[in-house]
Amino acid sequence: MAKIVPLAQAVADLVRDGDSVALEGFTHLIPFAAGHEIIRQGRRDLTLIRMTPDLVYDQMIGAGCAAKLVFSWGGNPGVGSLHRMRDALATGWPVPLQIEEHSHAGMANRYVAGASGLPFAVLRGYAGTDLPEHTSTISTVECPFTGERLAAVAALNPDVAIVHAQRADRAGNVQLWGITGVQKEAVLAARRALATVEEVVDELTPVPGAVVLPRWVLDAVAVVPGGAAPSYAHGYYDRDNAAYRAWDAISRDRDAFTRWLRSLEEAA
Repeated sequence: MAKIVPLAQAVADLVRDGDSVALEGFTHLIPFAAGHEIIRQGRRDLTLIRMTPDLVYDQMIGAGCAAKLVFSWGGNPGVGSLHRMRDALATGWPVPLQIEEHSHAGMANRYVAGASGLPFAVLRGYAGTDLPEHTSTISTVECPFTGERLAAVAALNPDVAIVHAQRADRAGNVQLWGITGVQKEAVLAARRALATVEEVVDELTPVPGAVVLPRWVLDAVAVVPGGAAPSYAHGYYDRDNAAYRAWDAISRDRDAFTRWLRSLEEAA
């Protein structure tokens, strides 16, 4: 059952060295503040899981938090590459990084299987790629009804899922809307779950297309206004495109990144 606690306490209670951690949010509602708190608390040897790793995972990889990345696409949206990720893969700086790559459909289905309590998911996918040859969590099964060979992907059950949302009520029920990705599935699949929110309100009024995460599927809720910046929170603030462009230069240079990291830690 969710308790409303400060972000630092939530991360300290829920995220441990060696955990598999999924920070999900598609285009907007990306939980940057939670990722930054994980950096500040010096978590290590994490397996970072995310359908679309972007700046927040580049930052966590550069800070030495990650031992492995499980993903389906990685980049700085609209700008270019993730240079801290590339450096870790090419040179092992600051620590070596393993990768496990999937398609978007494969990752989404893995979350659904994990949320459903199933050991794997079945889909039509990966045909014509060599990913199954390099990824142990991709296999094939034969349909018992038609004999068709289909792709199978192992369920994802992160130790911790972290999402950002627009609001929660005082009981800890969380509501998010706009472009929703796999936040619901990630939370339901995870062993522990944290939601950061823009605000706490007395009542969650209906919003078209909104997803409600009831308090019993969450362990903690933290109120973090602006917690998705520089991504956006639909109805609250816009995407900071300049920050995404600026990150390209910061992330290309180890010294510039180290200065950024020092400023993040000093801002605590």
